[in-house]
Amino acid sequence: MPVRREEELEEEAVVGVAKDILISARTAPKTKGIDDVKVSLVYGGDLKKLAEKMRDLSESLGDNFIRDAKGVESSHAVVLIGVDGEEPIGLNCGACGFDCASMKENRKKGRDFYGPLCAFKLLDMGIAVGSAVKTASIFNVDNRIMYRVGLAGILLGYIEADIALGIPLAVKGKNPFFDRHPITERDLR
Repeated sequence: MPVRREEELEEEAVVGVAKDILISARTAPKTKGIDDVKVSLVYGGDLKKLAEKMRDLSESLGDNFIRDAKGVESSHAVVLIGVDGEEPIGLNCGACGFDCASMKENRKKGRDFYGPLCAFKLLDMGIAVGSAVKTASIFNVDNRIMYRVGLAGILLGYIEADIALGIPLAVKGKNPFFDRHPITERDLR
């Protein structure tokens, strides 16, 4: 039997757990049983493309994209969770600032995402994200919820959603996603 390196085993294990994480997000409860939550998994060579997109976004949206790109580069996989907000739930609750008909009429692209969005759809997405990171925690997989990763995922077409969050995943001796070092000249290259 050939020897397998630690890094190879870690990546394989994280991608396997990421599939369980996707199940947790998919099966999370949804308002009125309407499922507009979207999920996807990014790993392998697409992780580098995701980090590169985030570095590109830093030129117009700020250096925190570089910081979070470094997190993606430290990951073995990224789970993306978003929501399609084109159709409101139909409760006319006004939490988005409109009734449901007016919300649809007033939808537009903001700086990063489309809005307004139905508050209940955002809650559904939040519950799915919570279920996902709970599963990551059960398996002791390092993770952090990042909105900048979600934006880059949407722009690359890795997830079709009006808003998305990314959850980088890794197995390291220390969680790499909570280091918040200042951006250096080297990072900007």
